[in-house]
Amino acid sequence: MRIRLINKMITTYLIGIIISFGIISTLCSKFNYRSELSSQADYMYKTAMSIASEYGNAYSGGDVENAPSLPFLKAVSRYTGCNIILLATDGTILMDTSASGIDTIKGFDPAEYKKSNYIVNDFFGLYDSDYLTVYYPITYLYNTRGYVILSKSVKDVRSDADNSFNFNYITLVICFITSGLIFLLFYKYITRPLNKITKIVSKYAKGDFSEKINIKHNDEIGRLSDSLDYMAAEINSLNEYQKKFIANISHDFRSPLTSIKGYLEAMLDGTIPPEMQEKYLGIVISETERLTKLTNNLLTINNVTDEGMILDISDFDIIATIKKTIETFQGTCEKKKIKFKLIFPDKELMVSADMSKIQQVLYNLIDNAIKFSNSDSSIIISVTEKGDKALISVKDFGIGIPRESISKIWERFYKTDVSRGKDKTGTGLGLSIVKEIITSHNEYIDVVSTEGVGTEFTFALPKAKGHAPSAHQGARPPRGAGGIPIR
Repeated sequence: MRIRLINKMITTYLIGIIISFGIISTLCSKFNYRSELSSQADYMYKTAMSIASEYGNAYSGGDVENAPSLPFLKAVSRYTGCNIILLATDGTILMDTSASGIDTIKGFDPAEYKKSNYIVNDFFGLYDSDYLTVYYPITYLYNTRGYVILSKSVKDVRSDADNSFNFNYITLVICFITSGLIFLLFYKYITRPLNKITKIVSKYAKGDFSEKINIKHNDEIGRLSDSLDYMAAEINSLNEYQKKFIANISHDFRSPLTSIKGYLEAMLDGTIPPEMQEKYLGIVISETERLTKLTNNLLTINNVTDEGMILDISDFDIIATIKKTIETFQGTCEKKKIKFKLIFPDKELMVSADMSKIQQVLYNLIDNAIKFSNSDSSIIISVTEKGDKALISVKDFGIGIPRESISKIWERFYKTDVSRGKDKTGTGLGLSIVKEIITSHNEYIDVVSTEGVGTEFTFALPKAKGHAPSAHQGARPPRGAGGIPIR
């Protein structure tokens, strides 16, 4: 059974309140008692001093009989709540408002008061419990004639302290009640959005990302809500991409496999006669090459991490690499009567990059240029230098790319409607891989295309360190490579 957050918070709050109340009450009670004790001791001392002064005056007048009488002292006693004793220097009780019947206090020693103006004890055995006691000497001609002693039960002092502390208790209770109300409001403010977050996140856990949390708080809860909404959007986008990815992969694998299976079964059952088998075996080989290409592209994509592709950087001649790549298309170019125009610098141009990855870029760009070029046309491949960069361009004069598709051609599995009619074997991964490779080199690739006119891709690579710029940083007359037709 799950314990609700409100129960935990209330329990914690109550425990905190009880502990706090106990500690505060104890400390305040002790402080209040000591304060009351000191306050009453001061008052009693001033009263004793006043009484002692009256008796001193009587001694000075020579008529002690005119000193304050017992009824007067009893009146003062009732008013102050203290027992008043007149004590002779030898310990004899001359007057006692309590009428205790005790005549002598043995062992009375004023030195007991040396640390403060009062003591708390049984006053030399006079009382059965602790009393707050003060004294003041009665003096005449610099001689002590006796003492005025005021005593009050500690129980009465504590009672007075407790009575005065009742107000503090009430104030403390009001504070706790107020804090409780604030706590409930705070809980309502916190738990409502948390309950909403919990409810919607549970839907996220089940794969439903349709609802947003959308809590507009300018605090940690608001930031948590925004983060979870962003996470849900990203996961939902990833799920959609995953579904699309699987669907495209399934389709692209199923089509050539179905074709291969169909042709092989037709050969086995005699539907395709032996004299026609060579032709259809060529188709089977073409379809297997298509599968191989798709697999290689998927492996390339799989090697892309959050930091980009893992690159093996080295220095190589980009011109020689282009020529070598072009040679692989000789047969295709001859069938479509496509010629190359190569515009290169006067000498080799060394670049610093991953040679195999750049070969893949060149292959995909040239392959696209051939696919979407019309028969008996040309493809221009140029290399120029610009500062510390080498610019490589592949330009065709084919069907072009629709304007609305330019921004989407880098997406995985994307094919324009035009390309779907021309390219039956494409995977929609080629340009995506090209973009990933160039980006991993921290370089750029641009495309300029006009529908019905042609397309030009241009990308940059860093020149190798120490490579001297050619004397003529421009173009030289076209030259061929590997026997491929040029014009």
